[in-house]
Amino acid sequence: MQEQQLWDVVANIQGDEPYIHPEQIDLLCSCFDNPQTQIATLVKEIKVSEELFNHNNVKVILNRNRQTLYFSRSPIPYCRNFPEQEWIKQNTYYKHIGIYGYRTATLREIALLPKTKLEVTESLEQLRWLENGYTIHAEITSMESIAIDTPDDLLKVKA
Repeated sequence: MQEQQLWDVVANIQGDEPYIHPEQIDLLCSCFDNPQTQIATLVKEIKVSEELFNHNNVKVILNRNRQTLYFSRSPIPYCRNFPEQEWIKQNTYYKHIGIYGYRTATLREIALLPKTKLEVTESLEQLRWLENGYTIHAEITSMESIAIDTPDDLLKVKA
């Protein structure tokens, strides 16, 4: 018996992102107006060095079509020949916002993929998808989302 598919796209808000704005969910869903989009996520420009060098903030490199090239807990790209305090002025840096959208068929496929070395090294599941040839479209949001990654983050939100 064939399983009936009820949804074309599934959205996932990660548990450490309890303050996602409804407009961000709408922005994510709009990515699927393009039938080529397999997986989508959101990114926000990093404006301060403290965010750039915080290993709890996942950084993202995009191509000109807003497809992700790589995710890392380290600042990427590495800004050679400049002191770290000048990196923000020399390049555009993005942090990942913990929300994803998937075409249902794509979600079924990636759920079956074994972990990869890059995924284990960075502790980032999206690297598994990239290593297996999936594309992740990223839209840029200007809204700040407050991620709760550490007990200190929770104390900041409570304050």
